[in-house]
Amino acid sequence: MTGLDAPLGEIAVFALAIAASGVVSGLMAGVFGIGGGAVLVPVFYQALGMLGVEEAVRMHLAVGTSLAIIIPTSLRSFTSHRARGVADMELLRSFLVPVPAGVVLASLTAAYLTSEGLRTIFAVITLVVALRLLFNRESWRIGTTIPGNPARGVIGAAIGYFSTLMGIGGGVMNNTFMTLYGRPMHEAVATSSGVGVLIAIPGTLGYIWAGWGAPGLPAGSTGYVNWMAVALIIPIALVVTPWGVRMAHALGKRQLEIAFGLFCVSVSARFFWSLL
Repeated sequence: MTGLDAPLGEIAVFALAIAASGVVSGLMAGVFGIGGGAVLVPVFYQALGMLGVEEAVRMHLAVGTSLAIIIPTSLRSFTSHRARGVADMELLRSFLVPVPAGVVLASLTAAYLTSEGLRTIFAVITLVVALRLLFNRESWRIGTTIPGNPARGVIGAAIGYFSTLMGIGGGVMNNTFMTLYGRPMHEAVATSSGVGVLIAIPGTLGYIWAGWGAPGLPAGSTGYVNWMAVALIIPIALVVTPWGVRMAHALGKRQLEIAFGLFCVSVSARFFWSLL
């Protein structure tokens, strides 16, 4: 029982859950520069399960739909942060090719990965990032200057690759990368919102291609993107994202790191639980 075959009550609950996640994801996009994907993917996964969407496509659909929503939220977050002059535009320009290249490779990978594989990747990477943020020490820094090419290009491709498999806007990866080289958290957050744009556009197209004609997709889906969820969330997220930006600039660096770390732990735990 999927899509329009589901009872109206279940569809209403699905719509409410998606709308609520739009508020939270918009705030997350502004506060952490993550595009909201770390919120959207677990919410979508659970909500699609409530509607009886098949396990074989549920995680892929959650990831692909999240990437589609990240396009406008990342754009809105990036323009808000850039107006404050804190984004590293030189780093973003150097990522223009390697990040999308990683996204394309991830889209090809997603076409062959199982749902369990995607959930495992999501849970493991999120937990590693969370532990680094929660137990951050100055001695954990790799250096004080972000490396140039070819190392930077390889890192950019890896950020695009793993972020696309997770359905996130790259903030989880890029925040960690920049702070390991001593960059302020606020600068990392602002720059990550721009990385989200580089990931979300080709990532959305890639998941549409990867899921084209897949059996078991709910109504309103094109490949692994569900447009009903996209239409519900985007207007809400666009309104609340600037609120998150203001919250980010009102908080201290360590407060941001701890809040983001605790959030990542909760998300990782949800997905490890789903694998049991």
